[in-house]
Amino acid sequence: MTTPNSRSRDGYWATVGAVGGASAMLPFSVTGAAVALPTMAAHLDASVGAAQWMLNAFNITFAALPLAAGALADRLGRRRVLLTGIALVGALSLLIALAPSMAVVDAARAVQGCGAAAVLASGAAVLAHSTAGRRRQLAFGILGTSFGTGLAVGPLAAGALVEAAGWRAVFLLVAAGSVPAWLLATRAPESRNPERPRFDLAGLLCFTAGLAALSYALVRAGAAGWTAPGTLLPLGGAVLLVVLFGAVELRRAGRAMFDVRLFRRPEFLAVVCQPFTVTLGFVVLLVHLPAYLQGVGGRSVLASGLLLLPMTAPVLLLPLVAGRLAAATSVRAVLTAASVLIAAGALLLAVVPFEALWSSLLPFGAGVGLAFGVMDNAAVGTVPVEHAGAAAGIFNTMRIAGESVAVSGAAALLTTLTAARLPGLPPGEAAHLAGRAVQGQVDAARRAALAEGFTGALHTLGLLLAVLSALGAVLTYVALDPRRTPRTGEAAPSSARPVEGLGPVEGPVERFGPVEGLGRVKGLGPARERFVG
Repeated sequence: MTTPNSRSRDGYWATVGAVGGASAMLPFSVTGAAVALPTMAAHLDASVGAAQWMLNAFNITFAALPLAAGALADRLGRRRVLLTGIALVGALSLLIALAPSMAVVDAARAVQGCGAAAVLASGAAVLAHSTAGRRRQLAFGILGTSFGTGLAVGPLAAGALVEAAGWRAVFLLVAAGSVPAWLLATRAPESRNPERPRFDLAGLLCFTAGLAALSYALVRAGAAGWTAPGTLLPLGGAVLLVVLFGAVELRRAGRAMFDVRLFRRPEFLAVVCQPFTVTLGFVVLLVHLPAYLQGVGGRSVLASGLLLLPMTAPVLLLPLVAGRLAAATSVRAVLTAASVLIAAGALLLAVVPFEALWSSLLPFGAGVGLAFGVMDNAAVGTVPVEHAGAAAGIFNTMRIAGESVAVSGAAALLTTLTAARLPGLPPGEAAHLAGRAVQGQVDAARRAALAEGFTGALHTLGLLLAVLSALGAVLTYVALDPRRTPRTGEAAPSSARPVEGLGPVEGPVERFGPVEGLGRVKGLGPARERFVG
């Protein structure tokens, strides 16, 4: 019988390289696509709605499927699911790069999101099964760095590629990067859960359908208005599906993939809401600012990526610093300070002129970088240890689901606000021009009006984000009062935390989305596999 120590000596660097390389592709698939969208939409002559679904299709499947992919990895084998995920991400990126129309791109992006979810869910499990001790700590540190690197350098790298070789080069890079990652992953050890837990198909279908209906309603709102039947009907369907999802998960109780019973704890509910402050600010700006800078700002794609560095660079550098600050002070202090910084950046976004945009992005990035370093620990620490797995699963699912909703919701809001600042035009024409402007396509004859309208819309969005972040700071400070947080949940800050199915994961792990490596991660592995190392 092999042990983690023997496995870690056998193909250790190949396994780490495979998971790290594949994981770096995931944030780049989000940020790079956002940077390439204006050029892509113009080249493929895409409608506003079709272009928006290029982002939404990936986000929906990426948000909805990690827990299901983890369950499949337990049944079929973690390396097998990792290999399948890498192959899907790479093959679909190649298809997108060769796509003749936006309809093909949208369909391919939905399948690519499935592959991204598989990589995310199985990658951490493969690493934990094949490493132990200090090597495990190093492996997960590299994994966190891979996510941070893909997130931080994505806009700049994508901008350079679009400038040099066109938008297709962004997706060709992902396709090319998947080849060495897949080859390295073939050397990773295989593992699976002999108990083969049951698959929560009903919960998965309700959650995915509800998320899709909500995203569709938000896209329709930007084009047809918030009171149009085409907006209200899918919005009502989304609400019903979410309620049904809650009922299904409550009935399944401890066997559910998403233990909604934990929402009865006010402190957990408050911390779960924390990512929405970060998501609604950081991800929205990361996706929509490139279009603003390229369209009404008149900047090149590369220059747009450079202008985002004050926001993206701190996300690469600060998460590890946040862990040390939390150890010296408290998670409560770091998370509250992060929300305050994000609120300050959002307020500056609402008032500074275009030329001083960097002054708002820097505190924004600093706040997000600090939050990314400790949010998972806070989520796990607000529940008893025996519920840590469910807490981690819910927290990270809510984070990526929030990203999906935030991207489409912000597009609808910016379109509505920009169209309202275009007087003298029929509502349909104003909405069409505003929607194209939000995607970086500006009618030269109306550039001045669109620039004023889009800038005003961003200022309004900044005010909304500032209020939300300020409320988040207060809520976080109150909710994480040590007198309210259960003593049983305070074991999470230790250097080695149990991860369900993964063995003890040592050290902080910063991740980009679901399954962030802190606490017991539900759905990624067997409950009773134990490794000694």
